Amino acid sequence: MPFDSVTSGAFDDFDARREARGAFAYEKRVVVPKSGNRLQVAFMEIPPGKSAYPYHWHESIAEVYVILSGTGVVRSPERETAVAPGDVVAFPPGPAGAHRMTNTGEGPLRYVDIDSTADPDVVHYPDSGKTGYSAFSGSEGRFRDTDAVDYYEGEPDAGAS
Repeated sequence: MPFDSVTSGAFDDFDARREARGAFAYEKRVVVPKSGNRLQVAFMEIPPGKSAYPYHWHESIAEVYVILSGTGVVRSPERETAVAPGDVVAFPPGPAGAHRMTNTGEGPLRYVDIDSTADPDVVHYPDSGKTGYSAFSGSEGRFRDTDAVDYYEGEPDAGAS
C-alpha cells in the first residue's frame, strides 16, 4: 500500500510484528511500508541481550537508525560502536554497510529504522555465507553461497561443456 496520506502516532499506536529465535528477537512496528514507497519507516524494539537481525548488508538499500531509548552496540566491518539515545547510525548499500545491532542495556532498545527500498532486496549474510532476497510481491528466499551453479546448468538446450 503506497504511502499517500499523513501518518502519525506514538510507538505503541502501530501494530507489532514479533520475531524471536536464539540470540535474535525484535518487535517491528511499520509506519510507512516498503511496498510501493521509496522509504520504509519502522519503530524497532530489541529486548536486552538480543540482536534484531544477523550481521548483513544490502545490495541496493541504505539504512539509518535513530536511537530513541536504551543502549546497544552496532557491529560494522570496521568496529563495534556503542549507541545511546540521540545517536544516528547510517549504513550504505554494499559490504561497507554491513551491520548488526545488539541491545547491551537492561531495558528495551528502541529506534526508528529508515530504509530506502529496492525490489527485489538482495541481502548478504557474511557470517553464515548466505544470500537472500525479498520482493514486494511477498516472494522471498535464502541460499547458501556455496550452492552457486553455472548459468547454463540444467538448461536442456545448453549442451555439454
